[in-house]
Amino acid sequence: MVRPMKFDRNAAIDTALQTIWRDGYGEASVKSLSATLGITRSSFYNAFGSREALFKLVLERYITVIPEAELFALSKDDPLSPALTRVVRKACQVRGNDPERRGCLAANAIAEILPTEDAAGEVVRELALATLSHLEKLVEWAKDRGEVDQTAVSRDLALAIHGMIMGLNLQSKFVVDASELWRSARTSLKALGLLSEVA
Repeated sequence: MVRPMKFDRNAAIDTALQTIWRDGYGEASVKSLSATLGITRSSFYNAFGSREALFKLVLERYITVIPEAELFALSKDDPLSPALTRVVRKACQVRGNDPERRGCLAANAIAEILPTEDAAGEVVRELALATLSHLEKLVEWAKDRGEVDQTAVSRDLALAIHGMIMGLNLQSKFVVDASELWRSARTSLKALGLLSEVA
């Protein structure tokens, strides 16, 4: 008797990530995801509990592999400007060289799902607010090191950085030249006083 193949949960999360990134969360029903993963709907619920729970796993996986992940690995002693410049430049390259013009999965989800109050909306909102809070912490550290003007309002600068990255991800859906994306981002970083020429 042939034994059934063991279900690979990690591979399933990666497959769901690619599917949702390409098609959007709204198209990723339990039925369609189950079919894509080659499992029954009951197996889907046994493995993940709900579509929203899988979506949370997908976003958690996604934010570990994007250029912006470097920002979450910074310590209190790491200069912000070189890291931010490096991350944004890499994001321009990644987004600008994506033939499918998918943009950023997290940014896409924010635009598609919010401001709904359902479980998926809560997942996206929590991720966005956590990212914003982390950026605020990075700015505070930069102020402590004298890298950022002491009179700067940390929350305001964090909002501006977050808005710049979000705008870049949206812009990458129609600006197809990575160098042009970088010119846009470079102008924003310079205006924010966070451009590093040596990054």
